[in-house]
Amino acid sequence: MKKRRQVSPDERALWDSVARQAEPLDPKRMMEQVELGEVQGPATAEHSVSIIPFSLGEKSNAAPVALAKGNSLRMDASAFAKLKRGKLKPERKIDLHGMTVSQAHPALIRFLLDAHSERRRLVLVITGKGDRAEPRGPFQVQRGVLRRQVPVWLTTPPLNGIILQFTPAHQRHGGDGALYIYLRRQR
Repeated sequence: MKKRRQVSPDERALWDSVARQAEPLDPKRMMEQVELGEVQGPATAEHSVSIIPFSLGEKSNAAPVALAKGNSLRMDASAFAKLKRGKLKPERKIDLHGMTVSQAHPALIRFLLDAHSERRRLVLVITGKGDRAEPRGPFQVQRGVLRRQVPVWLTTPPLNGIILQFTPAHQRHGGDGALYIYLRRQR
């Protein structure tokens, strides 16, 4: 069993200083402010999010995950169905595992521009699922930086002009840790 770390005198002095300056919350006063609408939160009118009312058991109108980034289906529906079932074989692939963001971004741009110039239509980009190790420390650490960042790169120049559609890959090609990218025809 690990021995717990002791609080240093400096840390204790800092905590005592903060505790002396803090004002306790009055639960009754807070409830009155909430009821009167006087509580000011961090959200302002320009940053507010509208919440669409719903009832329990109602189906969501949200786009499927596969189309969330692309907003709509822009490729042939039958080809997209084959793609989602893993029936189409990618013509090229790139594995971004182990790369940093600064290494992966130019590599992805170069790969996709080369594939487009070679008249390839379907490519596979393997981002990985992120570190699955237990988080260290008290704060939740977001993992899978490339998994989150690659879709953003695909929707910005210079890549957005050559990409027709992208969607998570079928399990046989990497599942959630990979993306199918369907490129536009070269004109």
